[in-house]
Amino acid sequence: MTKSRTQTWDKTSRRKFLSGAAVAGAAIVAAPSVVKAQGPVSMRWQSTWPSKDIFHEFALDFAKKINDMTGGDLKIEVLPAGAVVPAFGLLDAVSQGTLDGGHGVLVYHYGKQTALALWGSGPGFAMDANMLLAWHKYGGGKELLAKLYDSIGANVVSFPYGPMPTQPLGWFKKPIGKVEDLNGLKFRTVGISIDVFTGLGAAVNALPGGEIVSALDRGLLDAAEFNNASSDRTLGFPDVSKICMLQSYHQNAEQFEILFNKTKYDALPEQMKAIIRNAVEAASQDMHWKAIDRYSKDYVEMQTTDKVKFYKTPDAILKRQLEVYDEVVKKKAAENPLFKEILESQITFAERATRWEQDTVVGRRMAFDHYFGQNAAAKKI
Repeated sequence: MTKSRTQTWDKTSRRKFLSGAAVAGAAIVAAPSVVKAQGPVSMRWQSTWPSKDIFHEFALDFAKKINDMTGGDLKIEVLPAGAVVPAFGLLDAVSQGTLDGGHGVLVYHYGKQTALALWGSGPGFAMDANMLLAWHKYGGGKELLAKLYDSIGANVVSFPYGPMPTQPLGWFKKPIGKVEDLNGLKFRTVGISIDVFTGLGAAVNALPGGEIVSALDRGLLDAAEFNNASSDRTLGFPDVSKICMLQSYHQNAEQFEILFNKTKYDALPEQMKAIIRNAVEAASQDMHWKAIDRYSKDYVEMQTTDKVKFYKTPDAILKRQLEVYDEVVKKKAAENPLFKEILESQITFAERATRWEQDTVVGRRMAFDHYFGQNAAAKKI
């Protein structure tokens, strides 16, 4: 009798279990078909870079990662600078929905809110770009940036990514040996660097990347900085100048920015948002690796093929940059409470992070000299 009840119960339970599993399985199968029925989401983006610049290539790399990782459910098309709006008009275009998103740098929005330039324009309080991104993700920067964009009514979601190496002081007609050599030079830069180079005596003009070489060629500029060996070579800097000064504090910790129109982004499924967040970080590291490979190759090519001469920026100029930067941010912090809040947050994080780095990371100059210095021929392995 007991055995019979048990057998009956087992059969009943099994029927219920199989019935429930079938319903659940149908729901699982049906869920993706609902998304598919809506069709893929298409987005039209623009970068702030000319199509031939490696920066535009970085933008295309990011879009491809998204397109691949979503299996085509999100399709991003990236147009070059000027295709829809000028480079400096990207933020407005994305915020207003003229574009669904874009690829650029935060310092290009300096005219909207000066505190935006603190993401990359300046010495970074001894942090490099990767450390500044660490502050952004784990030190409060992400929340402060959202607060900053909200304060100017920008309908955007921002993802800083892609740490850049230290940028050159710039391209000149002759080597710069002292601070006074900058006096009166018609010079191109952007962001807080406008104020820093003005404080160093230059007459500054802010231009997007695609317009710099033409302005140098026509004599509208005497000198200019942009970013890196690959971009500078591709854009034609060696055609108008053979002197480049390396090392500077004016943009020591810059990174790129991925922008989404917030309305468009908020409407995406949560799973797709998760893919985007992870794709940003994957693209960030991939961009860093590609930059090391390509920048180093073009650095050699500019010396051997283009006959460019590179000089280290004198320490006296570097020291004066830091002094002028301190004067500039002190003034802006007094005028702008958000600027002050971000500045204090960065300094707090940088003091801890850079102290750890300076104490922990071994200097690589000795190893470089050992393997590749003047006496390296006797030390070949």
